[in-house]
Amino acid sequence: MAPLTIGFLGTGIMGGPMARNLCRAGHAVRAWNRSPDKAAALAGAGVGLAADPAEAVRGADAVICMLSSGPVCDEILLGPDGALAAMAPGSLLVVMSSIPVETAQRQAAAAAQAGIHYVDAPVSGGERGAIAGTLAIMAGGSPEAVGQAEPVLAAMGRPTHVGPAGCGQLAKLANQAIVASTIVTVAEAITFVESGGADPAKVREALLGGFADSTILKQHALRMIERDFAPGGPAKYQVKDTGTALAHAETLGLTLPVLSLVDQMFSDMVAHGDGDLDHSAVLRELYRRNDLPLP
Repeated sequence: MAPLTIGFLGTGIMGGPMARNLCRAGHAVRAWNRSPDKAAALAGAGVGLAADPAEAVRGADAVICMLSSGPVCDEILLGPDGALAAMAPGSLLVVMSSIPVETAQRQAAAAAQAGIHYVDAPVSGGERGAIAGTLAIMAGGSPEAVGQAEPVLAAMGRPTHVGPAGCGQLAKLANQAIVASTIVTVAEAITFVESGGADPAKVREALLGGFADSTILKQHALRMIERDFAPGGPAKYQVKDTGTALAHAETLGLTLPVLSLVDQMFSDMVAHGDGDLDHSAVLRELYRRNDLPLP
């Protein structure tokens, strides 16, 4: 496709590498971040810098939003001087943040009223996937809007159209439920084998390729064994997503007992001051509950 002008809002752990990959794909990218130093680091990669959200999106063919939460997205996009008001009719807004389903649906309605195509397209794959351009991208929106977005999304990963607006967020919540539950289960397994006297690194090696194998076992079990809790996916965002999933399940009349227990684990972890650590550091919460020395 012909190169596009893309506005990019939010250049943190995930957004920064994603903006770089769009630039590498030949697009003209203008980025804005609330903390300017994070955006400044992109200048060397050919990304233009904007002083405010409106400057980033003005005249853009497409706008990517990768901000931290639903309220922050609403503030930046829909406020009195929000980015949506500065976008041109016929352009494309792709919200890749993890936000509530209802928030995405409300944003889609506001975008439609302004004549702007809307896609909610949250991602999975963490910082590594963002850097490598291999993110799993769950896209919600009309077939026309998602079709317009697909060439842009392909520069950052593998997009899949999962349904109308809001369904991208629904798929992401399902993803987060699986990820959070599996991380806690792997943390329990590591605690179990360490306490029983086995070499956890060798146990992990033995399980690879069997039915217990997973990306979580490959990556997060290794983090737990090595006590490497530098944040790739901070626990405070994990508990945000598990809480959002449980709240939406209530609107569907559903009870999710496993996710409820997992959410409590991460909530306690954050309450104990570990919210800025990687979500694999939930191992520390298990150690607390078992009165073991903290790793």
